This record gives sequence, C-alpha cells and structure tokens, in this order.
Amino acid sequence: MHAAGEVVTVRCVQKPDASDATAAKHNTSEDALSAAHTPNRWLTALAAVCVQICLGAAYGWSVFKNPLMHTEHWPETAVQLNFTLTLVFLGAGTILGGFWQDRVGPRRVATAAGLLYGTGYLIASFATAHHSLAGIYIGYGFVAGLAMGMGYICPIAALVKWFPDKRGLMTGVAVCGYGFGALVMSPIAAWEMLHYGVPATFATLGMGYLLIVVCAAQYFTNPPVGWIPAGWTPRTVVAQNASTRSFTLAEAARTWQFYLLLSLLFLNMSSGIMVISQASPMAEEMAGLSVLHAAGIVGVVSIFNGIGRLFWASISDYIGRPQVYLLLYLVQAGVFFALPHLHYWVWFAAALGLIGLCYGGGFGTMPSFAADYFGTQHLGAIYGVIMFAANLSAIPSPMMIAHFHQRFGSYQPAIHVITVVMLCAMILPRIARRPGKENASSPPALAAR
Repeated sequence: MHAAGEVVTVRCVQKPDASDATAAKHNTSEDALSAAHTPNRWLTALAAVCVQICLGAAYGWSVFKNPLMHTEHWPETAVQLNFTLTLVFLGAGTILGGFWQDRVGPRRVATAAGLLYGTGYLIASFATAHHSLAGIYIGYGFVAGLAMGMGYICPIAALVKWFPDKRGLMTGVAVCGYGFGALVMSPIAAWEMLHYGVPATFATLGMGYLLIVVCAAQYFTNPPVGWIPAGWTPRTVVAQNASTRSFTLAEAARTWQFYLLLSLLFLNMSSGIMVISQASPMAEEMAGLSVLHAAGIVGVVSIFNGIGRLFWASISDYIGRPQVYLLLYLVQAGVFFALPHLHYWVWFAAALGLIGLCYGGGFGTMPSFAADYFGTQHLGAIYGVIMFAANLSAIPSPMMIAHFHQRFGSYQPAIHVITVVMLCAMILPRIARRPGKENASSPPALAAR
C-alpha cells in the first residue's frame, strides 16, 4: 500500500558483508513484502496508538477494586495482588515479545498478544461470575499481563525502524497512548459495571480489546533492513550521532552503555513510582485535601504521565537523549526538594504533575535512546530486557516510602532520600557515550521511500 504519489526506490550504497547474510537469514515474509510494497508508515503509527491505548487500559485496575470487594467480599490486599501480578508478567512479556518479534516480525507477535489479552479478560469474566479470585489472577494477572508486555514492545520496535527521521517523536506518540489507556477506558468500564455488573464488563472489554488489537496488528510490518525515507539525510546532531550498526542482545550486554541505559530508566522509574504509589494519601496528609480531592490528584499525575511521554521524547530529537535525562533528574530533584514545603493544594498538585511528566518522559525517551546506541534490528530483545529490569524499580522505592512513613509518621525522610538520589543520578547522563563499533554487525545501507 502506497501513499498517494509515493514512489519507492531502493539503492544499495554499500556491499553487504557476512553479517548481512545473517541478518537476511532472519528476515521474515513480512520484511520481504515490505521491500516490494512499502506500506504507508503513518498507518503503522496510527495502529500503534490504538494498540497501546487498549493495552494501557489494564492500568485502570483500580476501577475494579471496590466493586469486587463489595460484591465478592474479598479483602483489599487479595484484590490488589492481582495488579502486582499484572506488572510482574508484563515485564516477562516484554522479554518474550521482544525476542519473538525480532525473529518473526511485529505483526504475528502483536496478533498473538491481542488474542491473549482479550482472552485474559474473558477468563476474568468467567472467574468473577463463578466467584474465583484465583481465576482472575490467571486471566487478568497472568494471561493479560503477559500479553500487555508482548504487545507493548511490538509497535515501539517497529516505529523506530519506520521513523529514523522522527524517532523520538513517534515512539513518544506510541507510549503516550499507553499512558492514556487507563484514563480513556476507566470511565467506560465504571459506567458499564454500574449498569451491567463486573462479569459483563470484563467480557465486553475483552472482546473489544481483542478485535481492536488484532485488527490494528495487521498494519505492523518491518521495513527492509537499512530503510530510510526518500530524500532524508541526518541533519540534527542527534540523528548524526545515532548508531548505523546493529548490536545483538549479547553484544549490547557486553557494553557498559547497556547497563547505563538500564540504570537511567530504573532510577527515573523509582522516583516516579514512589510518588504514584502514595499520591492520594500524600495529598491528604501534606496538602490537607479531602479523600475525594486527593483522588483527583491521581488523575493529574496520570494526565501528565501521558503528556510527558510525548513531550520529552519529541524534544529529545533536538537536544539529545542524555540531555533529556539530565533535565528529568534536575527537575525532579528541585521538585522533591520543594515538595515538603508545598501545602497549598494548587502548588502541591503542580509538583506531582511535574513528577508525572518526568516519569512518563523516561518511558518516552528510552526506546529512541536504545535505538541510537544499539541500532534497530534487535531492538525488541534489547529494549525488552531493559524494560524488564527497570520494572523491578516497582519494588524498592514504594516499599521505602511506606516503611519510612510507618516508622517516622511522615513522608519527608523518603522524599529527602529520593532528592539526593536524583542529584547523584545527574552524573550518569553526563558520561553517556555511544558504544564503539567493535563486535557489532553492519546491515547494508539502503535508501528508500
């Protein structure tokens, strides 16, 4: 499928070496089709947003909590455990999906993810109707969680290949949809539960998500290896400094830059998730808000989380990925330093909004960061491992703030700790350098529309 008036040309400007044969060996029928009939890359971007909104809706688990507790009389901790399981298996899914899509292409993996994701909701529907909490763990926690990770990685890996000229912007658009998923779908789920009950809501959402994700996944393909938009030449410093070579996961893992990127995302996630896990009670205690108004602060953080994924990722195309992470840490250090002194609700909400903006910015910028350093051919596996490791940040910082609050009766000690951490973290972006060319494979350079 071509856009109107679009002409496809392919020009080889470098003789393939032995490593190119290896790359060609792993090319799928999807890639071969792309070489002959290059699709409209903007349809891939639109499909990516649709998929990410559906997958990100699982973050709206809290909308199911009270209805399940009231109708089934299950304890809160048991119900909340399901969301923890979802996040754990999401991390596992990013690794599985990353490796798999690197081998067979994003369409098949995203299609499988859509089928599993919808099925997970249907299992949760059946389990709820039969009063089985274990069944919800299996359906929503394990099956849907695994599918979330598998589906999340596919559009990101595809878009960095289709948009070398807008790499930060387009990955930001994709993960922005993921950040807004719960915000878009939670009101729909709440309305349906009120009128039709929890089992029917799980079933309706499951069928809807399955159809949307599977249909959108059919627009996911990889361009030919080395593809670039016709007439485009890297002009910005960021584009010129991006790697033209592709590392395998094993090769990337032998570089110190791999662990640098992992640490950058881990630390940024740690600071954000610490606040997100306690946003409502912090607003009540530190800003004197009512329970209802404090819940509104959670919505503010969610909105800025989604905006931050697009905002920071897009400007990283111009100022550089390391500079963005330096600003993320600097902004958060200043906000955390001021936070204990912000008792007026407007300033408190603005501070938490800035933290959400930076939290989302870390997710939006990192896929392009990894592609700049390690190439795009094996990005699924590389970024999948980075995401899985960074997701472990959901353990230490939320536990730390809960422990300090329980011991000291105040959130300030934990806030002071994370302020120091952000100041120290500013060293890392300053030492970021693209890996050298040794031990990396070089794909043929092609110019095409």
